[in-house]
Formats: sequence, structure tokens, C-alpha cells
Amino acid sequence: MAVLGVRAAHMHDAKRRVERRLAKVGGRATDGQIDQLVDYFVLLDRWNQRMNLTALDDPDSAIDRLLVEPMLAASAIDADARTLVDIGSGGGSPAIPLKIARPDLALTMIEVKTRKSVFLREVVRHLGLVACSVETARFEEVLAKPALFGSVDVVSIRAVRAEVEQLRLFGEALRAGGQQLWFLSGAQSIPLVPPPLVVESEMPLVESLRSRLVVIRKKAGTPR
Repeated sequence: MAVLGVRAAHMHDAKRRVERRLAKVGGRATDGQIDQLVDYFVLLDRWNQRMNLTALDDPDSAIDRLLVEPMLAASAIDADARTLVDIGSGGGSPAIPLKIARPDLALTMIEVKTRKSVFLREVVRHLGLVACSVETARFEEVLAKPALFGSVDVVSIRAVRAEVEQLRLFGEALRAGGQQLWFLSGAQSIPLVPPPLVVESEMPLVESLRSRLVVIRKKAGTPR
């Protein structure tokens, strides 16, 4: 009973933090979305004690980076988008919060490390997310599959080195008119974008983290 009480208190504290951090930046989420975000964050914290998934030393900063940023960024995704591929999913952000914000998106998470992939599958199971899959492989291998070529609506990237060749590969997976979402922080510069990709917009996310979202578009009418 004592253990259950501690868990309930932990969940309550996490929920208050998430609600407060979202409200601070004018972020919006339904009660159901808040509950899913909290469940994900608490599960991440629990697994993080056994394996290094991500930095959680400062809870408020962690919530801002892992939950608030993707929830704000979700507004930049096209309304008619139906597929999302997340590159190097690691501990699940931005992929999981983006899926929570846009449950209509079919999500594919690509993570090369087996232990992190196991965690991602547990998140999907624990939250009851549908139309979600985890690929344990290098993203080059997954994106080379014919089924993905020229068919993805949105690609999301965080903490992945922005080389021109990688950008080109991500772009090849996109359909014409598709989007790449780049999560940048601090002094990170906008990646050099090869045609037919163009930088469409840049939006601030969390001021204290100096984070921002760069939206890259594959020009409509580009052949597959």
C-alpha cells in the first residue's frame, strides 16, 4: 500500500509539473493527452534508473525538452499528414509526444540500440498506442526500403548530425510536399539543405532552452 501511495504521489507531482510547464508557454493539451504524457514521463524515469535513456536531472527542463517542445511542434505538422517516421528515437522524444498530440499519425520509430528499442515497445504497449512500430536498425537501412521511398508525410529528427547526405536520404523518403521537422537547441545552426528540399519556416519552442523547430519542405511536384 505504501508503494502504491508513493507511486500515486509521484504521478500527481509529474502531472502538476507537465500542466504547469505547458501552461507557461501557452501549450494546449486535452486531459487525456496530459495523462498519456505523464504516463510516458514516469515510465521513462523508471527505466532511466536502470539504463541511460536520457538526462532527467532537472525535472522541469526535462519536461520542457521531452514533452513541451514536441507538443508545441505538433502544430507545424500538416493537417492531412498520415505517416510520421522518427529518426534515432532513443528515449522516445519527440516521437511519443508527437504521436500523443496527433494520434491519427501512423508512427515508425527507428532506433539502432536494442535496449532502447525494447523500451520504446514498452511505451507503445503501456500507453496503448495504435499504428506504432519500432525498427531496430540503422536509419539508412530502414529508409532504403522500397515501401518507404517517396511515401512518408513527416520525418522528425533530434540530436542527429545534420549532414547533407543524411538530409538527402531523409528527403528521398518524403512524398512530394512532405515535411522534415528538425529540433534544434542552443547554438545549433540550421542544416545546409540540398534541393529539392527547402527551409520553410523556423519557430521558437522553449525560450529557456533556446530551442526551436526548423520545418523543411520537399517541393511539391518533385518526382519520387
